[in-house]
Amino acid sequence: MKKRALIILLFFLALVPLGLLTDAPAWGEWDNEYYEKVLGFLPEGFKNASGLNPILPDYSLPHTSPVIGYYVSAIVGVVLVFAIYFILAKIIKGKN
Repeated sequence: MKKRALIILLFFLALVPLGLLTDAPAWGEWDNEYYEKVLGFLPEGFKNASGLNPILPDYSLPHTSPVIGYYVSAIVGVVLVFAIYFILAKIIKGKN
């Protein structure tokens, strides 16, 4: 199970450079005006989230190249998703 998860993790990390080939924003990372235009309204959660500060804003790290920041952001994101998955799997497995 862990070996398969590691292979999937490495596969997703290998796909990171594809995001550098476009100027278009990543899926789901549109500004509030876009959501208002498409949905016809702006959900309350979006209005309340405007004060949140991201861990790595604009996929960048201070004093590094944008490519390095992009890779670090991808690695942090993938590792966080997998960590949450494993924690939830352990919790669910413990209940059964």
